[in-house]
Amino acid sequence: MSNQTNTNSSRGAAPVIRPDGRRGGGPGALLTVEKAKDKKHTLIRLIKYFGREKIMLICLLVSVMIGVVCSVFAPSLQSKGIDKITIREFDALPKILIVMLIVYGIASLCSMLQALLSAHLSQRIVKKLREDLFHKIVNFPVKYMDSHPHGDIMSRMTNDVENISNTVSQSLCSMVSGVLTILGTVAMMIWYCWQLALLSCITVILTVFATKYLAKAMKKFFRKRQALLGDLNTTVEEMVTGYKTVVAYNRQDEAIEEFNKTSDELTKTGIKAEILGGSMGPVMNGINNISFVIIAAFGGYFTLKGMISVGVISAFIVYAKQFGRPINEIAQLYGQIETALAGAERVFAVMDEEVEDKSGDKTMDDAQGVITFRNVNFSYTPEKQVLFDFNLEVPAGHKIALVGATGSGKTTVVNLLMRFYDIDSGEILIDGVNIKEINCDNLRKNTAIVLQDTILFSDTIRNNLKYSNPEASDEEMEVAARMSNCDSMIRHMIEGYDTMLTESGSNLSQGQRQLLSIGRAFLASPKILILDEATSSVDTRTEKKIQDAMVNLMKNRTSLIIAHRLSTIQDADKIVVLDAGRIVEQGNHEELLGKKGKYYQLYMTQFAGNQT
Repeated sequence: MSNQTNTNSSRGAAPVIRPDGRRGGGPGALLTVEKAKDKKHTLIRLIKYFGREKIMLICLLVSVMIGVVCSVFAPSLQSKGIDKITIREFDALPKILIVMLIVYGIASLCSMLQALLSAHLSQRIVKKLREDLFHKIVNFPVKYMDSHPHGDIMSRMTNDVENISNTVSQSLCSMVSGVLTILGTVAMMIWYCWQLALLSCITVILTVFATKYLAKAMKKFFRKRQALLGDLNTTVEEMVTGYKTVVAYNRQDEAIEEFNKTSDELTKTGIKAEILGGSMGPVMNGINNISFVIIAAFGGYFTLKGMISVGVISAFIVYAKQFGRPINEIAQLYGQIETALAGAERVFAVMDEEVEDKSGDKTMDDAQGVITFRNVNFSYTPEKQVLFDFNLEVPAGHKIALVGATGSGKTTVVNLLMRFYDIDSGEILIDGVNIKEINCDNLRKNTAIVLQDTILFSDTIRNNLKYSNPEASDEEMEVAARMSNCDSMIRHMIEGYDTMLTESGSNLSQGQRQLLSIGRAFLASPKILILDEATSSVDTRTEKKIQDAMVNLMKNRTSLIIAHRLSTIQDADKIVVLDAGRIVEQGNHEELLGKKGKYYQLYMTQFAGNQT
């Protein structure tokens, strides 16, 4: 279904962007941080999805643990090898080297396995998450979809879920292995020489402070860059979508000036952000080099004192590097994890919304189509009532037209009949049965609606026609197409009924789309038919074809017609005139003109050439 997508990224979780423009860790991960309001609850719900993949998760954690053990154990082998060389025991070297080769080989295999398992795990979890979210969305009441921005809903399905996927695939292994590596490395360093281990921790303090203050300094420019990028995208989008208007009013120069102004500011801010972001790596390398100097200086001193061997100094250098790397990684992953949790919270917020109440144990398969509105009151919001004590009787097989100014409540009547919204008080009956007692799916199966804004899907004409009745045969479909005056049009196309429609049927004219929608409604063979402004967007010639199709469609069916063009409903059995949510007049065309009331005013206004 074609819906306009809100491209404003501020509605969804922004991807974690590195200063070089790539996704993943880096200084940018420290800056584009969105936080969940209830981290604990969100994390527990997210973990439940991991619980469904227990075997894969266990295999992943085992491979991480084996890899960490190998990476922590390898430097001690290196230490032994160097010590053997120092005391000239060369016979023992081949054995040590073989063991080192095996250990490093296992570590490499575990790393490859982690990448493979992480990719599978993240995609399986996200697949289930998307399925649950989509299943929830398609069962929402129309009220929810009308009251929430479509771009926001789509952003939760795409941006937020994608952030969760990235975090699972990139952060889970790094976080677990990082913590285990720190613990294992510290244990080994203390085991060899606790004095040198404490001295090495000085650089950890420097790392924490440097990360904190650099992130604070960069935050301002990265946030400003994100905001300016959003402004630039908005400018381009408005220019592209409104290009005809820009050209018609000769505003190209102003559009270029506005774009260049924002682009120049984005360039200046981007340079500053990149410089500060790029400084993170060199600063961390500098701190690591300080750590090496401390280990070399004090390690040499301790060696001369006989406290440690030369091989231990070599092991400490490796351990210091291993110790600093996961600290940096965990610091960089913090922002990504926070953003993913914020996205997960938004996803779960949608999942927690109530689905549509489709309850009802009765059907209308054998209904005649008598519609009764009895003392109906309704408001979309409590402070603004739309319908007031609405009473209407629609006999079976009759054609009833609803007319009135915009906002008079015409479309609301249709929304209530389709159970898109629940009434505040009163009742709506079909053949004397309250629609609340009729199963909602069955009600809509027996009610077809043709809207002003025709919705077609990116599929073949055949499948678009059969959308209302997938079980219909090709013969039934072609009969429906002929009765709705679109069979000839379809057969003139190169691929006929197998012609592929682009998004929302944009490769067809408005009139062609409308005829297809009437054909789709015809194939549904409904008991009740609703036509909502079905001819308001087409030319007079096309309107005649559509009207002829609608006449065929409405035969022997209870029909409700909403129309602004009064010329299209003059043959209605009854015309109901609404004003501010109340019925002010009823009767056929001639009767209402004779009363010279509200309908007469509407008719004469259109006759004078002004649209109501």
